[in-house]
Formats: sequence, C-alpha cells, structure tokens
Amino acid sequence: MESNNNSSSTGQPDNVQGALRKLDLLVEKAELYSKIKYTGAGLKDLSSPSKIKPEAGINSPTSSSVADHRHRRTEKEEDEELLTETKLGATTAIQRFEASPWYVKGGEMRDYQIRGLNWMIQLHHNNINGILADEMGLGKTLQTISMLGYLKHYRHKPGPHIIIVPKSTLSNWMNEFARWVPSLRAVSLIGNQDERNQKIQDEILKRDWDVLVTSYEMCIKEKTVIRKFNYVYLVIDEAHRIKNEKSKLSEIVRDFRSQNRLLITGTPLQNNLHELWALLNFLMPEVFASSDMFDDMFKTDTAHEESFVQRLHAVLKPFLLRRIKADVEKRLPPKKECKIYIGLSKMQRELYTKILMKDIDLVNSVGNKVDRVRLLNILMQLRKCCNHPYLFDGMEPGPPYTTDYHLVDNCGKLMLLDKLLPKLKEQGSRVLLFSQMTRMMDILEDYCLWRGHEYFRLDGSTPHEERQVSIDEFNRPGSTKFLFMLSTRAGGLGINLATADVVIIYDSDWNPQVDLQAMDRAHRIGQTKTVRVFRLITEHTVEERIIMRAEMKLKLDNLVIQQGRLVEQKSNQLQKGDVLDMIRHGANYIFRSKDSDFKDEDIDIILARGEQKTAEMNEKLAKLGESNLRALKFDTADENGAPSSVYIYEGEDYREKQSRTSLLEGWIEPPKRERKANYAVDAYFREALRVSEPKAPKPPRPPKQPNVQDFQFFPPRLFELLDKEIYAFRKSIGYKIPRNPDAGPDGERDRLEEQARIDEAEPLTEEEIAEKEELLTQGFTNWSKRDFQQFIKANEKHGRDDLEAISMDVEGKTPDEVKRYARVFWTRCNELQDVDKHMAQLAPHLRIVSHLLLV
Repeated sequence: MESNNNSSSTGQPDNVQGALRKLDLLVEKAELYSKIKYTGAGLKDLSSPSKIKPEAGINSPTSSSVADHRHRRTEKEEDEELLTETKLGATTAIQRFEASPWYVKGGEMRDYQIRGLNWMIQLHHNNINGILADEMGLGKTLQTISMLGYLKHYRHKPGPHIIIVPKSTLSNWMNEFARWVPSLRAVSLIGNQDERNQKIQDEILKRDWDVLVTSYEMCIKEKTVIRKFNYVYLVIDEAHRIKNEKSKLSEIVRDFRSQNRLLITGTPLQNNLHELWALLNFLMPEVFASSDMFDDMFKTDTAHEESFVQRLHAVLKPFLLRRIKADVEKRLPPKKECKIYIGLSKMQRELYTKILMKDIDLVNSVGNKVDRVRLLNILMQLRKCCNHPYLFDGMEPGPPYTTDYHLVDNCGKLMLLDKLLPKLKEQGSRVLLFSQMTRMMDILEDYCLWRGHEYFRLDGSTPHEERQVSIDEFNRPGSTKFLFMLSTRAGGLGINLATADVVIIYDSDWNPQVDLQAMDRAHRIGQTKTVRVFRLITEHTVEERIIMRAEMKLKLDNLVIQQGRLVEQKSNQLQKGDVLDMIRHGANYIFRSKDSDFKDEDIDIILARGEQKTAEMNEKLAKLGESNLRALKFDTADENGAPSSVYIYEGEDYREKQSRTSLLEGWIEPPKRERKANYAVDAYFREALRVSEPKAPKPPRPPKQPNVQDFQFFPPRLFELLDKEIYAFRKSIGYKIPRNPDAGPDGERDRLEEQARIDEAEPLTEEEIAEKEELLTQGFTNWSKRDFQQFIKANEKHGRDDLEAISMDVEGKTPDEVKRYARVFWTRCNELQDVDKHMAQLAPHLRIVSHLLLV
C-alpha cells in the first residue's frame, strides 16, 4: 500500500503506521467477506484477501490483460458459473412478499414491515447475520416473528430458534407470537428454580416447541440447558446489552450454537470503535475475532481513525436496516414535547440552601483539586431536593404522619402535577408518569391514593407476572386506570403502552436516549392521538443545566453519527467542571430569595409559558454550531449578529457581572445569617446533608441476598440467618469498618463491637441454608409495596373490622388473602420500620392504639 512507501513523509510514528496497515487489511477482509456472502461464493480462505478470486469487472493482477476485456474469463469458466447459478436458482429461489403473508393471522403487516421481512429473507438466503435497528415503535417484534414464520412455512425450518429479551418484555413477546403467528410454538423459560426445573423437564428437553423465549438473566442461570440445542436463529432484543463483549452475558451468548444471528435495537448506532467491533464480532466472528488486536490498533490517536470508521460503517451497511417513524409511518400522529419550568417551594428553597451551605467552600473552589465524588454527591442531593423534600428523612412533618395537602404544598413539581392531572383526566387522556427514583414513586403513590387517581406501578422490583398483568389491564379496552407510574430505566424498554397519550417526565435522565425510549412507550404503532410529553424542570436549579446538557449532547451525537464520525467517549462522562457549573447554576438566586417561587397560576397559563420557553430553547439549539455543542455552551448570536447567551437576562450579562463583582470566577455569596427558631431534624437527616464527607461508605453485602420487605412478615428467624450471612461475607472479603474521627468514644466502642461480630462470623451450615430457603417461602411473598399501601389506605377508610370492604379496595387479592394478611398485620405490626407513621394514619379508626403509638 502507498502508506508503506511514504511513511516517513506522514510524520506518523511507526507503531501508528503499523496499526493503520493492520486495520486497512482487516477492513479489506470484511469488505470481501460481505461481497462474497452476497454473491454466494464460498468462504474458503479469509486469512489473506489476495487468495479470494476477484469478481468480473474488478481489476486484478491475475487478469490476462488489462486491455483485453473479452478474455478476462474463459468460455468454460463462464459456462460453469452460469450452470451453478442456474442450479442454485432452481433450488433456492428467494420468496418476496408484496402483501402480508398468509401465516400472519393477527392483522395486516404494514408496507415497511413487509419490506423489513423481505430484507431479512435476503440476509438468510445469503447466510448473513444482521441488525434490525428500526426506531422504537415500528414493530420490530412483528417483523422478527414473521421471519421465523417464513422459515417454518417456506423453508421447512420450524426451529429451534432462541430469542433473548429483557425480562419486562418477555410476556409481550409470548403474546405477540400467539397473536400474529400462532402456528409457531413458543415456550418461555422464566420463573423461580422450581418452576424452571418443571418447565425444562416437561417441555424444553422434550423439544416440543419451535421458539424458546428467555431473558438475559435466565441465559446466565440456565446456560447449561440452553447450550444443549443447535439453533437456526439466535435473536437478541435490545442488543446494546452485548456491546461490552467482556460481560458475562456477552460471553455466554457467543457460545450458543446457531446458524444465523439477528440483533434488534431501537437506539441509533453509536460510533465509538470498540462498540463497532463488538457488533462486527457478533455478526462476523470469522473476521473480527480478536478484541485485543482491535484495541491495540487504537492505543494511539490518529487523524485516520474517522476514515476507517466510515469504512466500517460501509461494511455494516448491508447487515443493518434502520427506519424512523417520520419516514415510514405517515399515519402515526406526531409527538409534541413541552418543557414546564416550576419554582421551588419554601421548604425546598431552605433545603437547597442548606445543602449548598454545607459545602460552600467546595462550591466556591477553583483549580483542579476539587473532589469529583464530593461534587457528584452534592449534585445528587440537589436533584433529590428538586424532586421532593420528603426524600430526606426528617423533612416530613409528624408524627402523626398524614397524607394531606402538605404533600403537595411543600413541592413545586407536585403543585404543578396537582393542577395538570385533573385537566388531563377531564380531557379523556391517560398518562405515563416516569421517574428515576423509586422512593419518589412511593411519594407519588401516596399522592395518587390521596387524590383517588387509579394507577399501576412498575419498577425494577416489580415481579415479572405482576408487570404483564398491569400492562394488559392498562391496555384493556374500557380500562379505568388513569395513570401508569414507571421507573425510567425499568419501564423504558420494549413495553407497549400506546393506549396512553400523555407522557410526563418527572425527573430527566442524564442520558437523553433513555428519556426518548420512555416517550416511545406511548408514541408507537397503534397510537391514534397526538402524544403530548410534559418534562418537569425546576427553575434556577441544577435541573436546568442537566436538561440543557442532555439536549446539546443529543444534538451533537446526531450530528456526528449522520456524518459517520467518531463519538468521543470522554464527552459521555461528566467532568468536574461540568458538575461544578451545574451546582453553581442559580445558587445566588436561591440565596437571595426567601419564599416559595411557585406561582399559583391557572394551568393553561403555565402550559402556554412552557410551550413558549420550549420553542425558544429549540430555536437556540438550532443555531448552535458544532464548536458550541462540543464545549456545551449555549452562547449564540441573535438575528442582528449581536452575542446572545443564556446568561443575558433583561439586557444584562449576569456572567460578566458576576466576574466583575467576585474575586473568583463562579463565587457564590452565602446568605446572611439570621437568628430563627430551631428547625429540628433527626440525626439521619443531618448526616444526609453531610454529603461532602463520605467517611463511612456503605458496608458491602453479599451479591445474591433475597429482597425481603418488612411488610411481608417473614419469620424473625430468617433475618437472623440473613444477618449471619452478611457478617460471614464481610469476613470472607476481609472487610474492616473504617474509623470515624467525629464519632467520639461511644461511636468507637460501637465500631469495635461491630468489627468483632464480623471477625467471629461463621458461614451458614448446610442445615441453615436449607432452613433459610424454607423460611423464604413463609412470608407474604406475593404482597407488593402497592398492595400494602392499598391495605393501609383501606383500613384508614373503612376501619380495621370491615374486612369485606377492605378486600374490595386491595386489587388482585381475594377476601381470604386479605383476612389472613390482616390477622398477621395486627399481631406483628410493631415489626414495621414506619409503624408510627402507619398507626397515626389509622388512629381515627382504631379502638385501642395508644400502646402501639408508644412502640
């Protein structure tokens, strides 16, 4: 190659030139692999690209004469090739569908879905693996199922196939098989150990099925059983889970034997080199076999990397199909986003100020000696404050604890939600409410119960069976459920909730793609209304900067991806300067104000102002160039060419003013100290605010301990065994409790006693392990937090003795189940951690509660 002859003139080090030569050969090999696959030639030897015979029309050193076009190939060679093609064509004609296939029973496939099916048939005909990367909501599940139906009915390949999916979507996959192609016999592998063993013996090992559908977790737990079969197709849904080829899941699925592989993903392909290699390795392991070799090529940055990324994309192109809704689904109503800016309540403002004041020296620091972990802790505490002050222990008034107006009045976002939800219900809309914090979802549950909003909840701890029951009931025609509450991460993957037409993002994720996935739970095929997205943002706080950064990051990534260039890995990480800038944002405004910022306005006025600010922000984003986006700066020019910035307000540049009036850039002036009544908070809350000094990290716990809740009333002996297991685990890893210099003599004595328990711990015996497993079956394992809260609310409403009325209010539980639970609850309620709060709620309806309140 030319680079070999003029390496000295490039100024590149020898190791860089060597890396470029290696990658050039690797990409050349992949291009030839792709070409051979599509032309049907045999893949005899890929060790050297020169050993693969070039096609007609490609210049080759073995051609008899460059000018002798008629004699590049002999008559005999051409006759043999034509004869081979004729034989292949007679036996392997490609089926192409112009309409929905007859074996698809649940309805008619759309035009672009039929084109997707034909594309997969073409891949299979040429024995090529592929990536179906249509935007979320375009029916990738249906297209995949129709492809497996084609193999059964046209190629006589009923299976076995395996589909590996997120746990939250497994039931949906099973339902889609039954709905669209019922002739395919699908079986799921999910459940506890006993259920799995039963299904393995009764169904899976007997091979009385066509498709095995299982989850990522089950692949790891049941890999021995899954490896017993040679699969026709291995399909992985939400394929970004295998981008890290060193993860346990990636290593296991690469060992499964299959003739073909299909990856399904709804997120756009990110352009970092290692991620590209992971996908190429899964699709073409014969070519991209060594990640170490690939990584070695890029230990040095080079100006040539982007050209190679473009070539890798060219290699991937035949294997990848991506369509977006705006291009193919003309009938899908649009999605409209509105950012609603909300002020802080008085309690939130005081709390926000306290959090900043705890570490004002750190917030006002300059230079590189700032502790990033401490900054991230402050940022986390400020985000919690923006969501709701009751996320901090000690902030909720009580005891007695009541669900009342204070829940709304002390939080700006809930004040807005309390205005917005009744309007949406009046309009006949149904709502998906997303939050990142499960404890915030607990507060939202209390609010929904108090206001009488019928709802479902789904988060990472929701059992698989309960997830699907909730989704099916919410989507059922005539369902009375108004709201579905989901955690952004657990509820953002592969769930179809198109019966809702409003999405509320209570708190935004760092990664804008996660929020987009959440929105697409409603904005997908089957949606008949315009989807309205309301994103709640607290003004003059870190949330404004988080949103701004996410929007700019999304625009930058899209710009880079469209141009086929590298996405810098560093741009995905929060740098110390970014965190400090977010924390400082609006701090002076917070310090200067005293009362609530929330304006008691009509909801229509608030929404109109939100639409205006959203349009202004989108207009500014549209004007930003790549240099601004990379620096994450919102500075632009107005229509007259004058500089414009988010720091300019009412004609004054507050950033310039701050730099003039402060000795240090970014200096935040603390508020003046005022004498005021003592504001009592408990010890836990005071410690929670000390985010700058994480002197006592959380002690380690065994990785596989069961998730047991106090309201499930397991036998007390179980907790003794679990504690013993924890102490033994800490001893096994040599854990030492760190000293706390502020603890004093009593704290040091407690530390030594706790350390002695660890040092003297013994692992569970075989008898104790068996006892633990037995005890785990003796609690109310099928009672969720939602069931418990409904039980408490029903007791508060009807009194403890009216069990018939109580059982009617606890959804999904029979009267006998509620009666059994009630007997245990009133016998063992003193074991609950929040017994004071619950008893205070129930006090008006109890005959004798005074002794319980003293517990």
